Amino acid sequence: KVQTEAGATYIDVCASVEDSIELETMKWLIDLVQEVTDTPIAVDSPNVATCAEAIKFCNKPGLLNSVSLEGDKIDQIFPLIADTKWECFALLCDDTGIPKSAEKRLEVFAGIMEKAKEYNIDPSRFHIDPLVEMLCTSEDGIKTVTDVISEIKSQYPTIHVSGAVSNISFNLPVRKLVNQGFVVLAMNAGMDSAILDPLNRDLMGMIFATEALLGEDDYCMEYIGAYREGIFGPKK
Repeated sequence: KVQTEAGATYIDVCASVEDSIELETMKWLIDLVQEVTDTPIAVDSPNVATCAEAIKFCNKPGLLNSVSLEGDKIDQIFPLIADTKWECFALLCDDTGIPKSAEKRLEVFAGIMEKAKEYNIDPSRFHIDPLVEMLCTSEDGIKTVTDVISEIKSQYPTIHVSGAVSNISFNLPVRKLVNQGFVVLAMNAGMDSAILDPLNRDLMGMIFATEALLGEDDYCMEYIGAYREGIFGPKK
């Protein structure tokens, strides 16, 4: 309820339990969420078979999280959602793991979009995860991620680019500062959505401010409106 009130577009539901009880747990969780909000569900599991079954429990189309070029994940999911309004989170990894270079990640992206074309799924229904990794183990900061984001948005302007914001700051002190800095740089590259806590007032303020600074908020009306609604700034 509070995430919906804070403006969440989807409520992510992830069971994080053993495979043998994951589906029944997902149903229980989805039912609980739908009892208190109409916000669409993001069905979240590394097991695509669980995702495929769990979407049946949802009252309306939401977001399926996730597919990649690993195994036959795409061929299980794309036929299922092709003629629906379900959107899909796609990770830029394959059977070799997480590609280290921007070029390799973009090759995986090309493969995913070729499959999307095969199943006639519009690019606007995808949320591409460029794979946000720990900054403290990165050799080039976030250049790989921002290069991937920029190229994806250049090729497909209507596609969404997303990712887990907090991944960037694992094992670092004062993580919120790193998260906020990452959001600004990633949004400047073209990221337009994220997996985050909408109750994090500082982070939400940074997002609205960055949208305004990028010229995506006419006359700063969304920024002003969010402030008046208490989404960020001093608690009223």
